Formats: sequence, structure tokens, C-alpha cells
Amino acid sequence: MSVSTLHHHTRPTAARSPGRVAAHTQPRSRVQLVAPDLRIADSPVASVLRVACVEGPISRDSAARTTGLSIATVNRQVSALLGVGLLRERADLTASGAIGRPRVPFEVNHEPFSTIGIHIGAVVTGITVSDLRGRILGAVEIPTPGGSSDAALASVTRSAGAFAGRWHRRTPLWVGVAIGGRVDTANGTVDHPRLGWEGGRVAGIIGGGLGLPISVSGHVEAMAASELLLAPRLSDSVAAQSNSGTSLYFYARETAGMALTIDGRVHTPASGPGSIAHLPTGSSALCGCGNRGCLEASVGDRAVVAAAVDRKIVAPQPRPNIAAVYQAAQGGSEAARELLVERARILGRTVALLRDMFNPDRVVLGGQAFTAYPAGIPHVGEAFAASSTLARRDIRVTGFGDRVQEYAATVVSLSALYSDPLASMRRAAA
Repeated sequence: MSVSTLHHHTRPTAARSPGRVAAHTQPRSRVQLVAPDLRIADSPVASVLRVACVEGPISRDSAARTTGLSIATVNRQVSALLGVGLLRERADLTASGAIGRPRVPFEVNHEPFSTIGIHIGAVVTGITVSDLRGRILGAVEIPTPGGSSDAALASVTRSAGAFAGRWHRRTPLWVGVAIGGRVDTANGTVDHPRLGWEGGRVAGIIGGGLGLPISVSGHVEAMAASELLLAPRLSDSVAAQSNSGTSLYFYARETAGMALTIDGRVHTPASGPGSIAHLPTGSSALCGCGNRGCLEASVGDRAVVAAAVDRKIVAPQPRPNIAAVYQAAQGGSEAARELLVERARILGRTVALLRDMFNPDRVVLGGQAFTAYPAGIPHVGEAFAASSTLARRDIRVTGFGDRVQEYAATVVSLSALYSDPLASMRRAAA
């Protein structure tokens, strides 16, 4: 796990009190930045914490069978995790007649702690507060602030601190940020052309402002990681499939992106994620790069709304949004339906192209371009089947639905704790 400390020549602020989050206008003098570890960690202590998250309350015997560890190893890890407060024992659930502490079930000690997740989108920023099991306690959306990256990040930090402060009985341990653009996870900086950011100091401003250890990830990689680390809460069959083989995660909303998962680990290139924004689609949409038919310029929410205005599906005033296009289609507008079907077919063909290039074992589709208009899914499937030259394999829409951005931010806030729980608790305590 990559760990770095960012130093800022600013006045130090007071230490954080348990259960409180204060957003400071100036970064703290020291920021603990930990690169996200988007994988199913296989160390004994991580395995025990994971089985507690997924199956707890669970006995030590059952945990040993599930993880493949010896009972002695499980006992050591449980003791260590109890010691730092990540687990708690449930003596009230001990089987009648059972003797000895190893018979006492254990589970994640989720009630005293929380993590903060922030998804910074091109249009909307989501803020979540979650428990250690990855269950979202609350979420709120704000318009992504404009202006310089420093000013925008300071504004997001204030909003996150105010929202997380509602859970005053919980101690926040970590903050995770998922964002588009080109993310440097080692330095916590982001280049985001859509927002006009170059070297945006995400870790320094948000981590420093909240006074918490921080991890920063590309948002599509984080969405793919949520399928690995949080989807078992939704479906045991997903959990069984996630540990091996390859998955292609395809995302589309305002932006479009993809990520690969290989044998339980999201592929995160050292130089940052690649881009599919300018893949040719054959459409006539004009892109900001000067070419026609680029993917984002054809399927992004803003592009679809602009096309709906041009075709007089929605009025240009007041400022229309994608929800107005969906409402028009659901209300019987044939022109709106045709526009959304057109987008669905482009998406299906693009997914087929990427699937044929990488030949993954499974494909997962995420983002509101799929989930906010379910009537388009059959057209995505038809275009995919007609365009792919390979034998049919598993392709599905994410089980997180319209909350995929929330879970992406949540998994970044938990990734270090799940990967290296003991060291992460030491950092959080510091």
C-alpha cells in the first residue's frame, strides 16, 4: 500500500475530537494520503475482517472454514481486531452449552465509527457517510462548485464536514474521494478537463480540511471495486463470481469510462486510467475536440439534453436536464424515446467493441445512462448482441442502480481499512 505525507506551510489546527468533523478553511500541516487498494486483500487479518463484514456475526470455527485459515490464526486476528476496536464479540449469541471464548461469535464493530465518501462529478457532487460494513447511513448531493480547483475543493470540504457532523456519535476514520479525469493516487492530485482543473489538490485540501487520512481514486475504477468489495451485500452469487477471472466495468452518465478487474483486483495503471471519451461511434455529434461522433459527445447526459433541445423534445428554458428527457419519453413522446433508443444502441455497440477487445469473463454496466431509463436496456442488449463477434457471456447491469456513485465513494473510503486494517486504524488514531 502506497502511503505518503503531504506537508503544507499553514497554521496547524486543533486536534479532531471523537465523533466530530470540522471542515477548516486551511489545510492542516500534515495530511496522511494512502493510495486506494482496490482489491480483495488476502492477508489473514484482512480475510477475517472481510468475513465479519459479509457474514457476521460469525463464530471462529465458521470463520476458519470460510477463509481457509487455521483456528489458531483466526483467533490471533480476531484478538488483534478486537484490540483496535474493529470487531466486537456477541456473547448474547453464544450457542447454549458452548464453553470457552472461541465459541463466542464476533462481528464488525460498526456502530462507533464512520467513513466519509465524496464523488466529485462533472455536474453533481455526492457526499456519503457509511459504516464499516459499507452500508450508507446517509447521502446528499450538491452542485459541483465552479471556479478554481482550490476554491471548489474548499467548498466541497465544508459541505462534507457539515454533513458528516450530523453523525456526532460516530468517530470518522477516513475520507475517500472518487473523481473523473486523470488521478494521481500517489500525490492525491487530479487533472480534470471538464472541470478546468490542472493539478487539483484533492488530498491536500479535503484531507487537510477534514483532518482525516484520505484516499483518492478514479471514479470508474472505484465503481468496479464496489462490485468486488461491496456487492456481496447485494448478492451471494456476485460474491462467488468476483474473486476470479476478469470483469469489464463500463460506465456512462455525463462522462463515459471503463475499468478492468483481474482475479479480484481492479487494474489501476501507474500513469492513471485510460480514456474512452473519444472512441468513434459513427454519430454526427460534434465533440469539443473538433471531431464528430466521439463517445461522450454522443451519449453523455449533456449531449443528450442538447439533442433533445435541438429536436424540440424539451424547451430550452428553464434550463433542461436529463430527467426532463426521461420524463418526456415516459410520458409518451416518440421523439424522446427515439433519442434514448439511439443512445442505447450506441452504448451497446461500444460495449461490444470493448468486450471483443478484452474478452472478459463478464461485463458490468453502470451509470444512469443505463439505470435511469430501464426501457433502453433491451436496446443496449440487442445492439451488443448484433455487434459482438464472440460467444455470449455474462453481461448485467450493476445491482447498485442509481446509487453507483455513492458506493464508489464509499469503497474508496474503506479500501485502506479493508486492505490493511491494523495499520489503517493506527493512522486514523493519529
